[in-house]
Amino acid sequence: MMRYKNQEAGRLLFPSFAWMVVAMLLAALLAASCGFKRKKYENPITKDTQQPDKVLFDKSVSDIEHGRYELARLTLNTLINTYDSSEYLAKAKLAIADSWYREGGSKGLAQAEAEYKDFILFYPTMEEAAESQERICMIHYNQMDKADRDPSNALRAEQECRNLITQFPNSKFVPTAEQRLREVQEVLAESEMRTGDFYHRKGSNAAAANRLEAVVSQYPLYSRADEALWEAADSYSRMGPRFRQRDGDALTKLVKDYPLSPYAELAKKRLEAMELPVPEADPAAVARMKYEAANRTKIGTIRRNMDNFRRTPEVAAAAKSGTPTMTNPKASIPASVPAPPGSTGVNEVTLQPVSGSTALDTNPDARSKTPESSTAAGAPAPGTPAAASSASNAAAAPAVAPQSPTAQKQADPQQVADSKSKKKKKKSKSDQGAASAQPATTATPASSSPAIPTPNQ
Repeated sequence: MMRYKNQEAGRLLFPSFAWMVVAMLLAALLAASCGFKRKKYENPITKDTQQPDKVLFDKSVSDIEHGRYELARLTLNTLINTYDSSEYLAKAKLAIADSWYREGGSKGLAQAEAEYKDFILFYPTMEEAAESQERICMIHYNQMDKADRDPSNALRAEQECRNLITQFPNSKFVPTAEQRLREVQEVLAESEMRTGDFYHRKGSNAAAANRLEAVVSQYPLYSRADEALWEAADSYSRMGPRFRQRDGDALTKLVKDYPLSPYAELAKKRLEAMELPVPEADPAAVARMKYEAANRTKIGTIRRNMDNFRRTPEVAAAAKSGTPTMTNPKASIPASVPAPPGSTGVNEVTLQPVSGSTALDTNPDARSKTPESSTAAGAPAPGTPAAASSASNAAAAPAVAPQSPTAQKQADPQQVADSKSKKKKKKSKSDQGAASAQPATTATPASSSPAIPTPNQ
């Protein structure tokens, strides 16, 4: 009885299943007849093949997605070298840079930066040029170290983000680049703040005040700018009454630009004690600080404890609003160093054209003067310092002592020749039996010293 009931149920279900199959076939035929079928790609070259440059580009994109970066770059270089007029030429060059960027590592990121810069150089008006500049900014942003370590990548990230904002102001990447720039400047300001705080605790007040004031002037959006102003004012107060005005200026800026700071009330009390006017708070500064307090990222306990094990810096305290600084920092002179007259207190090297006449233009050329004959012969020209020196030496020279006969013979050769001729005449007239003849000598000078005999005697 049960078996019969199952057979009857099967007979009843079979017609419904057959009708379902028929309905599905009819629906498929209706869809095909209504034009829902996908249209085949029409190749402008032939009907049975695709464009070879597109085939190469699609293959390289597939290789990049599957991590075969070297093979993808070889395919893209083949496309660039073979089809120099292809519409995929710019995309291929950008894909090479993307492959290096995805590969990562110090070598890959350096190559990616070079490729992105080449793309911006060759295709500056394309929409992808702004994206390339944004990738360059992120390359250095991701390699940025903490505030107490090497700031090279932070400085490069700051410069590249500025380039993105200035070169592509209408790009969709500008808001993100501005926030990245605020975070980078937070790290750079923290580095300077730590140095100034070290000088402040050490007692190097001039160095501390110089560093801390430079932090606030260069990075006004820094989260600890109020603390930097407070420590700068304290450093000036320790340097004596000569820097009383500097101390008051730092406290005034703290009250005016950072009114919601916990140091604002202390600064007001100090200004009153110094009998200086207390300024009113800036309404824009009040609104900005309220916005920052409401939108500041909160750091959890685990994240705060793991900060010592992370390589990248913590940028949760960075500002979320305001225009970041777009100028490079300037080296300021400490207040204890006397500034030269007319200077602004900043070490700046400027270039400007020379105006007016100089000594080379007005004075005669010294090389055009010809020396006189006396000067050419070796004697100093009259009126010159050398001639005056010679005259003074001659006047100051001592008298020469009388010379001996031997010295006179050696000094006067004419007198020696005359004496020899007289000797010969006397010898011819003298007696042959004389034993010897006395040679004539020169007359001795009238002096008390005896004559010195010659070697012949």
